[in-house]
Parts: sequence; C-alpha cells; structure tokens
Amino acid sequence: MNEEPVVPAEKDDARHSEKMAKKKAARDKIMATKTDEKGLIIVHTGKGKGKSSAAFGMIFRHIAHGKPSAVVQFIKGAMWTGERDLIEKHFSDICQFHTMGEGFTWETQDRARDVAAAGAAWEKAKELIRDERNSMVLLDEINIALRYDYLDINDVVTFLKNEKPLMTHVVLTGRNAKEELIEIADLVTEMELVKHPFRSGIKGQPGVEF
Repeated sequence: MNEEPVVPAEKDDARHSEKMAKKKAARDKIMATKTDEKGLIIVHTGKGKGKSSAAFGMIFRHIAHGKPSAVVQFIKGAMWTGERDLIEKHFSDICQFHTMGEGFTWETQDRARDVAAAGAAWEKAKELIRDERNSMVLLDEINIALRYDYLDINDVVTFLKNEKPLMTHVVLTGRNAKEELIEIADLVTEMELVKHPFRSGIKGQPGVEF
C-alpha cells in the first residue's frame, strides 16, 4: 500500500505564496484597467432577506465617509426601525430620512391612499436625487410600489436615465424588480431565499428584521 508523500510545511507555504503572488499580479492587471467613476443605479431584489439591510449598509458607509445621503421609504409607515432611529438621532445632519409610506398594502387596504403615498414619496425622491449635494439616495421598497403600479415604471426609468446627476448613486430595493429597471441598472443583486425562520413560526425580531 503506497502512502501519499508528506510535503514539508515550508514547501507547502512556498507553493501557496507563489500561487497567491500570481493571483495578485493578475488581479492588479485587471484593476489597473478600472479607472472610470460614475454614480450607480443599484437594485436589490429577490425573495431572500437582506435587501434593505444591504442598502442601509451603503448608507452608513456614506455617513462614515462624511458624504451627504438621503433615504425615502415607500412602504414602511409607522413601524419603528432601528435604522431610522439611529440616523434621525445621530446623523440627521448628513442623512435625510423620509418615511412616506403608510404601511404594507394588505394593512392599508386602500389603493387610492397607497397610490397617493407612493406619488408623494416619488416626488420627494426626485427632489433629493436632483440635489447634487446628496452622494447617495436610497429608495427603500420602491419596487413594491412599482410592482402594484402605484408608480409608472416608465416615469421612474426616464427620470433615472435623464435627470439623475452623473455622480449620484441611487439604490432601489424590494422584491420583483421590474425588467425595465434591471435593464438600466449598473448593479443588480438578487437575494435568494434558502431558509427563513418565519416558516418555522418565528416572528420578526429587533436587530434582525427591524
């Protein structure tokens, strides 16, 4: 019975270092070609959890860099959230926060109210995006408003293509993103649902869901 030869640790380390050096050289060569900058249209969609959480992570990065930003929430209404509380208490000087929705559609049960709320939120969003002082504007759960046709997708796409300032980042979250929006986006991430505690009877919990 033949046994595998034992490779001395120092040789294994040397082989690893050589492999990583080649990877770094290849990576540096690729990165040297990436010189352009622009404000991105970023879409977080999919059935999985984390769409808004990831978007707020970028908002907090902007805050950390001292870059003015803004948030418009299209659906979440009176529900308390940790992100809103933290930003309004400690970072309102650098991040505007506007909760414009009246809650989830199955709670309001009033399409006219939902359409009016979404329209008001979109008007505020356009105002904030046009303001070039804002480096990033998060449109939280706008995809839900678009899914139910509370907003015209063509109006949203046309505005983002023609009126968004060159260096402003706009993040749009919510499941079921429209194809028209995905087409013009620079970065699209689809959150995939593998497991969720809700299916096991566990309710949303502070610090995880809100």
